[in-house]
Amino acid sequence: MSPKSLFLQTVRHKARERRFSPRTERAYVGWIRRFIRFHGYRHPRDLGEAEVAAFLNHLVVERRVAPSTQSQALCALLFLYRDVLERPLGRLRDLRWARPRARLPVVLTREEVERVLGQLTGTPWLVAMAPDDPDSLHDRATRRHRIEW
Repeated sequence: MSPKSLFLQTVRHKARERRFSPRTERAYVGWIRRFIRFHGYRHPRDLGEAEVAAFLNHLVVERRVAPSTQSQALCALLFLYRDVLERPLGRLRDLRWARPRARLPVVLTREEVERVLGQLTGTPWLVAMAPDDPDSLHDRATRRHRIEW
């Protein structure tokens, strides 16, 4: 598909009419381009709800995208059908939604924190040890290095 595609120029024009930010416009055009490529370069007017659902399911199952990525792709395709093709999509059946991945917090033990901080010297140590109250920084420095002022 050529970057000068008349169809994608129409998509860009409609996005600008709706006052989308340039980044949203680029993202939507990218998703529409991937959608067209996924379906063998068939024109979106020849595709419907089943093909949209197939593409979004492919993103979840094969590409393992995050929920926000799937949502952005869906929004781009809803914009395409509603505002560009002026043919709103009906219900998307059998759509699989991406699930957020569990994120385990990384927590260090007190001993691990002490070992890490024990390796710091100079400015990095001062930054790591900087308290919310700048007046107490002097107290910490004298305790750590036994500095005689």
